[in-house]
Amino acid sequence: MSQAEFYEKLTSKRKIASVKEAKNLEKALQADVSAAVLSIGNIGMIQRYVDLFKNHRLPVFLHVERIGGLAQDREGIAFLAHIVKPDGIVTTRNSLIKLAKREGLLTIQRLFLVDSDAIRSGMSSVQETQPDAIELMPALLTDSIERCRQEVNVPIIAGGLLKNREQMLAALAAGASAVSMGSRELWKEKVEHEQL
Repeated sequence: MSQAEFYEKLTSKRKIASVKEAKNLEKALQADVSAAVLSIGNIGMIQRYVDLFKNHRLPVFLHVERIGGLAQDREGIAFLAHIVKPDGIVTTRNSLIKLAKREGLLTIQRLFLVDSDAIRSGMSSVQETQPDAIELMPALLTDSIERCRQEVNVPIIAGGLLKNREQMLAALAAGASAVSMGSRELWKEKVEHEQL
């Protein structure tokens, strides 16, 4: 999947299914979402999961720090890119963003907004690594989403702690291109541009 295709999907559906349990794989495939981020599995199972999403033409990203048995180094990322073949990765680590980009994978850099120093260093990291998108956590910090929107030129995904439709819409209205959530109920919610 190209970056342009990813951006188009991201802005059309505006939701990403964050899958943290194998029992939710099928539910994510049935959801009306832009993509799925898999935070489950291990080196022996992940190929099957990725193939499942690819067969349904749903972009799939792997949260590399959560894939058991995967080396978080050049060889691990090369294995993902050439053998497993997800559309991209999600990571907090600058080095993995750089390696994944070299291997042709799309990248989402996850940033935890715990204080103003974290925001400042996160924006600096984004300038250095140039990921395809960033994920800001928690999504409830809408003023931080607005601030980061002014500083970066890539789509912002707001994730973490979203419990209801109003919170999801608030994050989108603050400037997030999409929201990422683990709630199967929120995966079903329709998000229309005119609602924001």
